[in-house]
Amino acid sequence: MELGAFSVSLAVKDIHASVAFYGKLGFTEFGGDIAQNWIILKNGDVTIGLFQGMFERNALTFNPGWGQDAAQVDPFTDVRRLEELLKERGVAVQVSNTADSESGPAHLMLEDPDGNPILVDQHR
Repeated sequence: MELGAFSVSLAVKDIHASVAFYGKLGFTEFGGDIAQNWIILKNGDVTIGLFQGMFERNALTFNPGWGQDAAQVDPFTDVRRLEELLKERGVAVQVSNTADSESGPAHLMLEDPDGNPILVDQHR
């Protein structure tokens, strides 16, 4: 099961303070829109997303169809197929919008046994 690029999505209280802090650790802006309270930062192959007011908790994030450099990869396993495989394996999916369309962007959310959120967020 190929989940795609991995990152950590951090729920932050002050996105500007968080960008400044992670900048001191060597992270640079890679994508997102700080005016919309979300930004993607990179330091080498490490990617973190900062989200103010969007998530209640930090989450592990996977992006099907993307490599760690955010370049598109082909072939890739569509999030709808990933959801089928997860359900076949007995994994409960808490949130999903995969039924809204047959292809393209969609997401699902599940939790590990300790309650840590895992977001599978397909952008293509």
